[in-house]
This record gives sequence, C-alpha cells and structure tokens, in this order.
Amino acid sequence: MKRHMNSIQEQERTIQNMKDAGCSEDTINRFLLCYQADDVKGELKILSHHRQNLLDKIHKGQKEIDCLDYLVYQIEKSVKETEKV
Repeated sequence: MKRHMNSIQEQERTIQNMKDAGCSEDTINRFLLCYQADDVKGELKILSHHRQNLLDKIHKGQKEIDCLDYLVYQIEKSVKETEKV
C-alpha cells in the first residue's frame, strides 16, 4: 500500500521538522526519495543515522565538559593546598 503525504503542507511540516532536527538538505532529499519510493526502512535508517550522529556530538560535548570540570577541580585543589601553606 503506497503512502502519500496528505498535502503539500504535511510535506512542508515534515521538511521543517527535519531542518529543526538539524538534518542537512542532502539528508532531507534522501529521506524524500525513500518516501517517494515507499521505502519505510530507508526512511527509518536515515533518521536513525542522523539521531546517532546527534548523540555522538552530545557524548563528545559531555566528555569535553568533564575534562574542563576536572581541570577546574585540579586548579581549585592546587589553590587550596597553596593557601594552607
């Protein structure tokens, strides 16, 4: 059974949602090609891949924050030890 976006408005909402999610034009175009081909697995694979990329960025950012927090901790610890002397 072929799916159809009910309207141009629905397609525009889908595209806007993907843009809001940080999808590139290439990702959106590949998604739309899958949609037109009724390739649900392809659509989900594209969205899953983008989601994983976003999670990877979050994890990288968290690691960087942890490194900064550790550096701040070390500096504050050093200052406290120096003040004791």
